[in-house]
Amino acid sequence: MPTIRKITAHLRLLLAASLIGGLASLAAGCGSDAPPMGNAVTNRDSLPVMVTYGASKLISDSGVIRYKFIAEEWRIYDKTSPQRWEFPKGIFLERYDDKFKVNMHVTADSAWLYDQKLLKLHGHVELDDKAAGTHLTTQELFWNMNTGELWSNVYTRLIEPEQAIEGNWFRATVINKRITRYHVRQSKGFLPMGDIDSPRETPAPAPGDTATVTDTLPPRNAPLSHPKKGK
Repeated sequence: MPTIRKITAHLRLLLAASLIGGLASLAAGCGSDAPPMGNAVTNRDSLPVMVTYGASKLISDSGVIRYKFIAEEWRIYDKTSPQRWEFPKGIFLERYDDKFKVNMHVTADSAWLYDQKLLKLHGHVELDDKAAGTHLTTQELFWNMNTGELWSNVYTRLIEPEQAIEGNWFRATVINKRITRYHVRQSKGFLPMGDIDSPRETPAPAPGDTATVTDTLPPRNAPLSHPKKGK
């Protein structure tokens, strides 16, 4: 007859075999359901730290809210140099005056903001400055929001109440919230020159000026007409 010691040893072997079989089946089941793993990302500057859809944000300048942008997609890259925001599906930007009223808006098909100061706009760029009555259109525009510098190396058209300027190389500066100091190359346009049909007034001589100008050349007689000879 088997002794108690032999029966205990046999039970231990059966329990150990059951545990090993259960662990094996559990490991196999988990391995089949686990999703595939990709390689570790070592250079994270190629991945945005945040992606937002349907974004709307207010931007302050010296503690005062000056801008607001609306974008369908907003990506933030914090590991690039310089850091940048991307708006691959377009942007709508508003600027506010001291009374928080909109005095300018900017639209573009896509945009990039570097270090939150240099804005690059691309594709159907329009800048409408309501305060100054200025409308600018181009395909690419750079705007340094700290210094107020504007520039473009492609065709740009600027319309103001009294003039229109266009060219393939454009530089300007925003001073007191108005676009000034234009520099345009390969340009064409029109400037106000007054009414060219109105008669010009001859300036009156200054008081005390009695000098007269005498023509030193003798008068020239009109040419005489000669009758045509018959055929």
